Amino acid sequence: MKLTRDNYVRTGAWLRRYARPLEMARWEYLFENGTKERVIRYLLAFQNEDGGFGHGLEPDFWLPSSSPMATWVASQILLEIGADFQDQIVQSLVSYLITTPQIVSGMWPSVLPDNNLHPHAPWWRWAEEVQGSWMYNPSVELAAFLVVWSPSESEGAELGWVSVAQAISYVMSVTSMERHEISNFRNCLSLLKPYEESFRLRTGYSFSQVAHKVQILTRDVIDQDIANWGTGYKPLPLDFIRHPDDSLYQALKPLVEHNLRFYVQQMSTEGVWDLSWSWEQYPEEFSIARRQWQGILAVERYKVFRAFGWME
Repeated sequence: MKLTRDNYVRTGAWLRRYARPLEMARWEYLFENGTKERVIRYLLAFQNEDGGFGHGLEPDFWLPSSSPMATWVASQILLEIGADFQDQIVQSLVSYLITTPQIVSGMWPSVLPDNNLHPHAPWWRWAEEVQGSWMYNPSVELAAFLVVWSPSESEGAELGWVSVAQAISYVMSVTSMERHEISNFRNCLSLLKPYEESFRLRTGYSFSQVAHKVQILTRDVIDQDIANWGTGYKPLPLDFIRHPDDSLYQALKPLVEHNLRFYVQQMSTEGVWDLSWSWEQYPEEFSIARRQWQGILAVERYKVFRAFGWME
């Protein structure tokens, strides 16, 4: 049931016809010996003068000015292509995070008031106290990027560690967590694995303690009702377990295998996937966002297929 060469060709053709140039550049970088510089070229189109990102980089909200959330999306792409602090695009991003005020210590605003002035999905609407539903999504991951992309003992590294410490205190105190926030914590730990001793000193917890807690939260949130996966926006195993080296893989291997088969079954004849969500308004803009998301999903799912050896 693995993906065939024909699947790959159809997906690549769809991306060339309909995807954003950014996703096409990522596809070429990941699967066709494309260059890091080409990805950066198209990612720069979404970066503002303040170093942050906007302009609908996250297709479900079209705020043109910079936001921490869109900047987080850019950070993930930069990590994907192996960017580091030597790259100007990263230096500008770090400067944006350092100079952008946090709501409370460790937490940048996840949703901005100006979101409401532009087309957006309903969950991106700003309201008073909205941060309480987002919490450390994506701040804990942004803080980890600051640590990784800043010289040690610099202002960026210090802000990153202070923010990480706040987030870790929070995660160790909760008994459940929203799926996206869990992913942020998992990605934070992946980024900070080489800094285990500093992690212990700065947070007061060992790396293994926190990793164990995050694994418990992850297992609790994954939808294990396979028959229900095709209905709605479900937290599936492959939303969290992205590689067979993941420590959860062996424990949940049958579910991961089901998820891989589910993705193959859900692929269209054109080699892409449709969305499991929609907007309640802005129908014309949503039709554009839908196409953009299909390109993103194709890139992300092929990365997973390759990681698990499901591509011929």
